[in-house]
Amino acid sequence: MAESSPFQAYEFFAGGGMLRAGLGDGWTCTFANDIDPQKAAFYRANWGGEELAVGDIGALTPADLPGQADLMWGSFPCQDLSLAGNGKGLGGARSGMFHVFWDLARGLAREGRGPRIVAIENVCGALTSRGGRDFEILCRTWDEAGYAVGALVINADRFLPQSRPRLFVVGVRGDVEIDPGLLASGPEAAFHPANLRRAVERLPDDLRRRMLWWRLPEPEAEPAGLAALTETDGPDLEWHNQAQTARLLELMSPVNRAKVEAARASGTRQVGALFRRTRTDAEGRKMQRAEVRFDRAGCLRTPGGGSSRQTLVVVEHGRVRSRLMTARETARLMGLSDAYRLPGSYSAACKLTGDGVAAPVVRHLARWLFEPLAKAPVRTAAAA
Repeated sequence: MAESSPFQAYEFFAGGGMLRAGLGDGWTCTFANDIDPQKAAFYRANWGGEELAVGDIGALTPADLPGQADLMWGSFPCQDLSLAGNGKGLGGARSGMFHVFWDLARGLAREGRGPRIVAIENVCGALTSRGGRDFEILCRTWDEAGYAVGALVINADRFLPQSRPRLFVVGVRGDVEIDPGLLASGPEAAFHPANLRRAVERLPDDLRRRMLWWRLPEPEAEPAGLAALTETDGPDLEWHNQAQTARLLELMSPVNRAKVEAARASGTRQVGALFRRTRTDAEGRKMQRAEVRFDRAGCLRTPGGGSSRQTLVVVEHGRVRSRLMTARETARLMGLSDAYRLPGSYSAACKLTGDGVAAPVVRHLARWLFEPLAKAPVRTAAAA
């Protein structure tokens, strides 16, 4: 019989199980939940899914969750917190699922099964939505539940060629002894950027004084370039015709066309991500522009607004071609191996990957924060 993993996790809003991909073999997911049957099908395709409960999180009770978890994780819906959203914040029907998630955590605590660590991931819009009130609600929730709490902003571009900044709020149960090496005395530039520092400064004094500054080391290696994660050629690649590619080049400013020419002059295969923008010219007229970067892709998104269909510019042997990014390439940009099973539908695959958490970011958090906290001694009532 195989030995069980030393660490246990609950995964809510699980999607395709990208938390599991990041946590790695040292962790066992003992319970997972998602409301989307299509995502659940691919959770099962990749992980087996005996522990997966498909349905509304609001229908769950603590009795549905087995044992006691080291980590309770929730990547709850971001639509109401997004800068492009409706402004309802945590009062919205979708992002308000955060409260339901925490109702379960509090229920577990009442039974003496409170998870050691409760962590959430969401868009950085949560720092400023409703004038900062939502970030205060987030932090206050952990604080009032007896958890010491701190926040980090981690961009996936430290690990992968994708710009994907995300807010992580991580709290540890009050009886867990925190190794001082896991804490900084104040914000550190790497994972406490200016938007997070401003959000903490806006908190009420009592809460701000209790906020922790989690310390994480910088990644040890530079991320692979975009070219390394993209297909070189093959029958499944749908290349634009010459006129379509020429049109994209016409939409570029001189600065962006110069980037393409520099890539052509390099003599090596260069892959860039193309972004369509609306810009204002010198006379105040709005016009469409195409902008290209050869270091990383933009943030993967779900297909709702069409922005998940990212365009690649491939420069090789003096030739410039363009095409849409493939579903497999989107999975690679989330740190998923090619063994990860994807839906056959392009739209469904983009929905699965665009809604997930970047696996290498989770691994970094697990290695340097979650696992040390999960192994930390617990104060007894007498010692407390």
